[in-house]
Amino acid sequence: MLVEDLGPETLAEWGRGRPWCELQPYFERALELVDRIGRIPVESVEGLNPRLGGELLRKELAQTWDLFLEPRALTGGERLTCALGTALDAICANLDAETPISCHRDFMVRNLMPVSDGLIVLDHQDLRLGPPAYDLASLLNDTLFPPPEVEEALLARATFDRVSYHRAAAQRTLKAIGTYASFALRGADRHLPLVPPTLGRCLAHLAMLPESAPLVSDLAEAWAPVLET
Repeated sequence: MLVEDLGPETLAEWGRGRPWCELQPYFERALELVDRIGRIPVESVEGLNPRLGGELLRKELAQTWDLFLEPRALTGGERLTCALGTALDAICANLDAETPISCHRDFMVRNLMPVSDGLIVLDHQDLRLGPPAYDLASLLNDTLFPPPEVEEALLARATFDRVSYHRAAAQRTLKAIGTYASFALRGADRHLPLVPPTLGRCLAHLAMLPESAPLVSDLAEAWAPVLET
């Protein structure tokens, strides 16, 4: 594949430390791209990669459980461990039950390049069917974390309900932490500073879900050693 040289900085790198009044227009453009990707006909995407359904969603969380949560005793005692596992399984089941649409699958600021007339999307080889809220959940919960008012403004333009968004965001943030842990085990630890804020985002989304809201107080206590670093 021949890829044009688009410069040295992704949106993540360009945007680090910039005020949100400068960043928000890029996120609004990214939201338009999410919508365009989601409107790619299902029949032209369904054979490209396995669907991001319940099986794959659970597999991703299993990596986080095995490489990050369990080794650090972040699943809590026996009762909380069991309840958390049940809640995560239910979240994946509910995401699986949604009618899938075309998803980039890794739509985040580290895969977006700012150019003079907007944004270029990178890393599109994972295009597949997945939950309708997944790409926006990925965008708003990775590396550059929008403040509540910006997140709310972007979500107000979305067509899916908020519970779907919070489910997708909870799964995606927890999945990302497992990916960072896997990278670190292979010697690439540059993403580890993202773990505390990403775990914090995960906790906030879990608090908005009927499957997991009753566990959030206990999870906050169990996850405090990471959240406070």
